[in-house]
Amino acid sequence: MARYDDIYEYEPNLDGRGVRVGIALARFNQEVGDGLLSACVAELRRLGVSPDAVAIVTVPGALELPLILQKMARSDRFDALIALGAVIRGETYHFEIVANEMAAGITRVQLETGVPIANGVLTTNTDEEAEVRMHGKGRDCAQVAVEMANHLRALARQGGAQ
Repeated sequence: MARYDDIYEYEPNLDGRGVRVGIALARFNQEVGDGLLSACVAELRRLGVSPDAVAIVTVPGALELPLILQKMARSDRFDALIALGAVIRGETYHFEIVANEMAAGITRVQLETGVPIANGVLTTNTDEEAEVRMHGKGRDCAQVAVEMANHLRALARQGGAQ
């Protein structure tokens, strides 16, 4: 990354102390969801996020995630949100519908509410692919949530948020 002496750069900040995180977990493909959640929560703790500052809501499947995330974002209880789950390709077009609509919905909620959402819903061809990726993606989402919450706080302190 280029560094410029005359331009202020907001550095990534993974200090989770004081960061409030909401997690929405889709129960469909539960074994993968549990792996994502386990890795995510462990990483949040490692980053210093207090267990008291984390709340988990489960929903039936990936298509229900945007609505619950919207409600969570509008509650003013969270600095960042995390969506977790797995959409695994089957033999029908349903995979594309669920994956595309879920992702678009999560993006809309994030942009409409101003609350960052780390999208940790795996979209894979097989169960095996999901199982290989679940722990890494869970950890990544915890880091994204903390970093984005801290970026928004820094921007607000600097007068960069409207």
